[in-house]
Amino acid sequence: MEVKIGIAESARELVVSSDQTAEEVAKLVDEALAGGSEGVLRLTDEKGRRYVVRADKIAYVEIAPEEIRKVGFVVQ
Repeated sequence: MEVKIGIAESARELVVSSDQTAEEVAKLVDEALAGGSEGVLRLTDEKGRRYVVRADKIAYVEIAPEEIRKVGFVVQ
């Protein structure tokens, strides 16, 4: 599943491919934001890399659906 995090005062966004469910990621985001300025969002991607984002710098979080339809060409 893909998670996009917009960072305040940054033109780029952080994109994380995670093995976690959408509900698990949403819960982590809610907990980080509830922590106020001391809150930290911690995510781990499919390869085991860890991402840590201060909650007060999060502009938005986009959680992609579990199943994303792939568009492309198939050779038959």
